[in-house]
Amino acid sequence: MIDRAAPASSLPPRHGADHEATDSAASTASPQLADVAARIRAWGAELGFDDIRIADVDLGHAESGLLAWLAQGYHGDMDYMANHGVKRARPAELVPGTVRAIVARMPYLPASTGPDWREREFARLAAVGEGAAAISLYARGRDYHKVLRSRLQQLASRIGQAIGPFGYRVFTDSAPVMEVALASQGGLGWRGKHTLLLDRDGGSMFFLGEILVDLPLPVDPAVDPHCGQCRRCIDVCPTQAILEPYRLDARRCISYLTIEHKGAIPEALRAPMGNRVYGCDDCQLVCPWNKFAHRATLPDFDVRNGLDAADMVALFGWSETEFNQRLEGSPIRRIGHERWLRNLAVGLGNALRETSDPARARAIREALHARLGHDSGLVREHVQWALAQEPARRAGPDAQAS
Repeated sequence: MIDRAAPASSLPPRHGADHEATDSAASTASPQLADVAARIRAWGAELGFDDIRIADVDLGHAESGLLAWLAQGYHGDMDYMANHGVKRARPAELVPGTVRAIVARMPYLPASTGPDWREREFARLAAVGEGAAAISLYARGRDYHKVLRSRLQQLASRIGQAIGPFGYRVFTDSAPVMEVALASQGGLGWRGKHTLLLDRDGGSMFFLGEILVDLPLPVDPAVDPHCGQCRRCIDVCPTQAILEPYRLDARRCISYLTIEHKGAIPEALRAPMGNRVYGCDDCQLVCPWNKFAHRATLPDFDVRNGLDAADMVALFGWSETEFNQRLEGSPIRRIGHERWLRNLAVGLGNALRETSDPARARAIREALHARLGHDSGLVREHVQWALAQEPARRAGPDAQAS
């Protein structure tokens, strides 16, 4: 879920002699900088962020882990993860002059989410045979990249109005930035065993964003981890993508397979995908800390297109035009219609294997047969696999009818 088109400020970061002068002035004005940091938090709350911290940008301790992860090939075909090497762990090389990161988080659970939301999500995951589509919670509303970028830009503008021009650059899941490492370094939470950021008061159902700045603001301390002996996220993973605490093989992760992966989904991982057709929330749903997950304060993350209760057959029937129109402004649109059909074909194959309803099975077969002649070989391959999932006891003349 990486968008590598990172917008830059119209004001370039200061560096060299000008930056040294800024550091010198700031060192004698720490009360003023502390006041600026406090005001940044207040402005952030007004813009919909539920917490903002200031982090030092020295991530030297994370470099070896990043290089080892890449060396193992765990990033799969996310080539951009390796393209910048250790620069991902060196924000000051990415944006010269950077000395601090303003790290922010924004919750995305819709405001209408009830207290039993985790139970409801697990029930949906169990409804494979009923044809229910499971779409990651974060993707049911508006594209978070656009929302957070806009809000972070507004925050940066407010800072500039208060203190004058300064060097900065806004990021939201974009460019080579180690977001979780920066956020945990600034005390926004700790890295959970599933590798996501966790917070005792807010769980993990939030987006992260950063503003790299040339202001030596006072930094916030890191917080202690509170996962303890819990390993629920590891045990629940449908594809065993979490190899051990803090080590994820993205090539097995359903979020990677349904969003980032461009080719055929490995056959061994198709059945475990169940009805997860875009993303996967299992490791977050099972996490005890998410009973404290915050609700979104912005309507942008309200559910669109009924994606919290969608039917796979109906979604599979969308033409490319419908896909683009219905999902305009949605993060899902980024994967394109071809991969959307690929993912749904896998879900429908699993539903065909699981359903005990003859009418449901017939509807699934008809939907799949309608795509057998699709222009894309990728789609055709997954449709053929899906049709082959029908149990032999139901196979026969009627089962083969389109």
